Amino acid sequence: MANFKRFLSHTFITCTGYTYTNMARLFLRLFVGVMFMQFGIRHLVGFDELRYSFPTIWGWSSETCLILVIIVEIICSLCIMVGFLTRIAVLPPIITMVAAEYYVLHDLLPDTFVYGMSSTAPGYLPIMFIGIYLFILLAGPGKISLDYFISIFLIAREGKDEKEELEEV
Repeated sequence: MANFKRFLSHTFITCTGYTYTNMARLFLRLFVGVMFMQFGIRHLVGFDELRYSFPTIWGWSSETCLILVIIVEIICSLCIMVGFLTRIAVLPPIITMVAAEYYVLHDLLPDTFVYGMSSTAPGYLPIMFIGIYLFILLAGPGKISLDYFISIFLIAREGKDEKEELEEV
């Protein structure tokens, strides 16, 4: 019994105390980047079919909106995956997903309750992306990113100390 308690105690301490925050942020950036980029690639491949039927905003044409969405989905995903201007790169996808959520809730399915327990409508996807992007915006890219390496280079070039300049990364 004592060995079991010791094992259980060790397991809880190990699972709670050891964190891999930078690896976790890298994984999340890569995961969300690949998942979001697939939409951009699908839109790019199906451009001819979508160019006239894509949802519009602010009076822009369907083709213009589709081109902007493809640029956001591909360029921002690449920046997020490599960790380049990460906190800035998550802003356009957040705006895109807010627009997508609005479209799903108001235009695509006007008579359907999207968030019901029996619903299979795609309403959850934009909200999921918004949540992940907000986490990345708050947490930052981590140490395994171009942002971190560029920051270290700029700090060293100015002759300053990394620990003084960068808060806990």
